[in-house]
Amino acid sequence: MKKSKNKLVAPVLKWVGGKRQLLDTLIPLLPPRITTYCEPFVGGGALLFALQPNTAYVNDINVDLIRVYNVIKNDVEFLITALQDYKNEADFFYAVRDWDRDKERYSSLSDVQKAARILYLNKTCYNGLFRVNNAGEFNSPFGNYRNPNIVNAPTLRAVNSYFNTATVHITSLDYAEVLKTLPKGTFVYLDPPYDPVSDTSSFTGYSKGGFNRDDQIRLRECCDDLNTRGLKFMLSNSATDFIKEQYSAYHITIVQAKRAINSDSTKRGEVDEVVVRNYE
Repeated sequence: MKKSKNKLVAPVLKWVGGKRQLLDTLIPLLPPRITTYCEPFVGGGALLFALQPNTAYVNDINVDLIRVYNVIKNDVEFLITALQDYKNEADFFYAVRDWDRDKERYSSLSDVQKAARILYLNKTCYNGLFRVNNAGEFNSPFGNYRNPNIVNAPTLRAVNSYFNTATVHITSLDYAEVLKTLPKGTFVYLDPPYDPVSDTSSFTGYSKGGFNRDDQIRLRECCDDLNTRGLKFMLSNSATDFIKEQYSAYHITIVQAKRAINSDSTKRGEVDEVVVRNYE
């Protein structure tokens, strides 16, 4: 790990299932020494940015998200300038949200313009909910926030500095492709889409497609492979009987997490999650 961490290095996006609220629980469960770190479902990257490892493999299947990280790494000042033109107004929000309905126009946008759009929509949409429909089009409504921090220049510059002073490999691949090529000694933190705790609780709208139980089994098989190769891993998921059965061969810790995404505010609260480890 880096000897001194920059406290300004923090998530730049709100993300469903983000781990910022669980950092005090997760960090004590990590191995005492991590030289190389991998997060194949990086999302908002709360644990990555808290640890700031010197070598990291950062991946997510969501190409919009990974584009944001690449633009922050390579063109942060252009991104900050672009964000200054965005307005916290409903009509402006819906016009920007609809950019991806015109495929030809959207494809002509620069990576900086696409990344600025995602950051803007994320900061101003309802509940910070990154959600796309089956066509891959952003479809969260306007959030009506009084003063959202659309241009968070200090954090963007700090993340840019971390990405460029450390060795950070950023990809948008199937997670299994990332896992099978990791060097010896890599520690892997896996935070996949969760197994739904009920028939109505599944949220898979962060990318086209989804993550069903066959996908959960495939992921567990990848974890078995990591274990066979001697790579340490830690995994978060919902505390369903199915998940606990899948990982019964490993160390399972039950933790409490706050449920922030629910259309019924009375159903937001603490829920059980599992943290699975293949080490003591």
